[in-house]
Order: sequence, then structure tokens, then C-alpha cells
Amino acid sequence: MDVSLILLVLVVITALAFDFTNGFHDTGNAMATSIATGALKPKTAVALSGILNLIGAFLSVEVALTVTNAVIKIQNKDGSPITTLMADHGQALLLIVLAGLIGGIVWNLLTWLLGLPSSSSHALFGGLIGSTIAAIGWAGVKWNGDGSKLDGVVGKVIMPALLSPVIAAVIAASGTWLIYKITEGVNERWKESGFRWGQIGSASLVSLAHGTNDAQKTMGVITLALIGYGSHTDTHSVPFWVKFSCAVAIALGTYLGGWRIIRTLGKGLVEIASPQGMAAESASAAVILTSSHLGFALSTTHVATGSILGTGIGKKGAEVRWGVAARMVAAWLITLPAAAAVGAIMWFIGHALGGLLGVITIFAILCGLAGYMYHRSRQAPVDHNNVNDEWDASGVPAETADALASSRSAR
Repeated sequence: MDVSLILLVLVVITALAFDFTNGFHDTGNAMATSIATGALKPKTAVALSGILNLIGAFLSVEVALTVTNAVIKIQNKDGSPITTLMADHGQALLLIVLAGLIGGIVWNLLTWLLGLPSSSSHALFGGLIGSTIAAIGWAGVKWNGDGSKLDGVVGKVIMPALLSPVIAAVIAASGTWLIYKITEGVNERWKESGFRWGQIGSASLVSLAHGTNDAQKTMGVITLALIGYGSHTDTHSVPFWVKFSCAVAIALGTYLGGWRIIRTLGKGLVEIASPQGMAAESASAAVILTSSHLGFALSTTHVATGSILGTGIGKKGAEVRWGVAARMVAAWLITLPAAAAVGAIMWFIGHALGGLLGVITIFAILCGLAGYMYHRSRQAPVDHNNVNDEWDASGVPAETADALASSRSAR
């Protein structure tokens, strides 16, 4: 039995699964404010976002070809895998990639279960960093660039994570202040109605930008795996079937909704009105599209959250729930090390068991954890019917909380 081929197949499946979780984890970045203000009905919003994510995934591969090479040293400068990882059709390389992807998926699912908007990009990078350290050592991570450009974990991950939400917040706050200043004498009903139409356009632009930016990360990982196995040799292009499958995976994930995170972004941070929603989405789209053009694998979650917070700052008298924001920031801070820890553990298990047994075992662990978290989510469901319920300290919609209380008292 060809262990390398099975490993490659599982890497592709797991990468697409990560892309799928990326889609439903990040839907709220584009559509949470439009759903919260009533500009779009929940199901219409996620369907529109899914279609635009699909289109956006085909617009550029600028980020795809630099994703892994920017943070870990498993490739040469031309994009080809390093020779020491290429034995047996790249088994060592493929195990690193598989373990890293599992780290990213587990963190995505856990934060989704908790309703915490965290970065899928950082989860992926964290998982890959952890598995690389486990396999090669600390020297296998590109912590800094060579000084000629922003590169490495510091330049490609940490600096954008620190700067992007601040920049987005400043843009959104300025835009919100300007909008309310210009429309000061406009009737509130007409103001809300007009900006809801504007929200549809700005939210669509964010969805398009998200597809352009985030689908490429998985394209790059799958292409690297194919090169490592030996079935693809061009280090400057992504096979069409890889583009297509990644685009479909992220679009399907987006359509599924990720309602728990949509609720947190739309109702938990700021009680948002349509002018604020349009300002937030416009700021997010501008920052994300600029980063894609420059080749930065930016976190759309950090940008969207910063933009929403900025609208609360920019509107006089707006309520900002800083406690919710603090929990989000805490999740951001531990995303990289937490996903890295899972990635490292998965690599150690796969390597210790060896061969097909190791590969199947870590894939089975992923399936078991995913099934458990999905089961837990069904105990307090959030969907398109209750995503806009009034926010309380628990974040659980009122009807769901009542049902849970009744169930417990019945016991």
C-alpha cells in the first residue's frame, strides 16, 4: 500500500476541510453587521457571501505562492520543498503539513463553538509552525526576514496582527464620524434605509476580498503537498483543480453560516446601526484588498473586528462592550501558540506510530474532536432564526437559554 499517496489524499481532504471551516468561521467578517441591522436577511446574506467568496478565490494567487514559505523553512527560495523532506515521495513534508492543518482546524472549531471570532490565518500558521518545530526544531521557523522586506513570523503574522485592527478601527471611526456629521439633518428613517442599501454593496466587497485573500492560503498548502509528492513541478502556478476545489470549499463553508460568530460580531461588540455597518464594511474591504495586493496573508477577522469597534468609537454615545472585545483579544493572543501545540502533538503522534497507522490515527483524532465539538454546539444552537436575538452576558440567544433552563429543571 502506497503510504505517501494515502498521506497526500488525506492532506488534500484536510486542507479542504480547513478551507471549509475558514468559510463558516469568517462569514461574520463580511455579513454580521448587515444581518444585525436588517440590511439583509440572514440566509440571503450567507448565500450572497458564499457566491462572492467563490468568485473572489479566482481573482488572485499572489498570496497562495508565499503562504508557507513566509513563516516556515520547508521550502527553497524557488518554492520547491527542501531535499531532506523529499524521501519516499515527500512523506516527511506531508506529515508536517497534515499535522499543521489539524492544528488549524481544531482551533477554528473550538473558537467557533465558543462564539469567538479568531483568525483562521493565524490558526493555520500556528499549526504549521508547531508541526515544523516538532519535526525540524526551532530553526525550521522563519522568525524574521532578511531585512529587504517584511517577512517571517514577525513581518507576515505578528506585525499585521497588531497593526491591521488598529488601522481598520481608525478608518472606520473616521468614516463613522464623517457619515453622521454629513447626515446630521437627515431624517433617521431615511438615513437607516439609505445606508442599508449601501451596506449590501460594502458587505459584498468584503466577501469578495475575503475569498481573494483567504482561499489562497489553502491553495498554497495543497500545491506544496503536490510538489512534495512529485505530482506537480511548477513552483510558480497553482493547478486549476486546486483553485476550483478551494473556492468551492470556502464558499460552501460560508453558506453554512457560522452563526455563533456572526452573532458575536453583529450583536456582541456594538449595538450597530446601518451607517456604522457601512463604515465598518468599507474600512474592512479597503484594508483587506490592499493587503492582498501587497501579498500579505492578513487576518480578515482582526480587520473586521477592528472596524466594528471603530464604528462604536466614532459614533457619539454608542455602546461598546469592551468585555467581549477583551475576550476576543485574549483568543487572538493564544491562537498561534494553541494551534502550534496541537500541530506539534499531532506530528509527534503520527511520527511515533509511523507509517499508515500514524497517519490514520491523527486523522481519526481530528474527526473525533470535530464530531465532539459539533455535538456540543447542538446543545445550545445558534442559527438564522435566533442570530439577531438581544445580547446578554452569556451570548446565548434568549429562546435557546430558556430551552436549556427548562431541560435542566426537567432533569
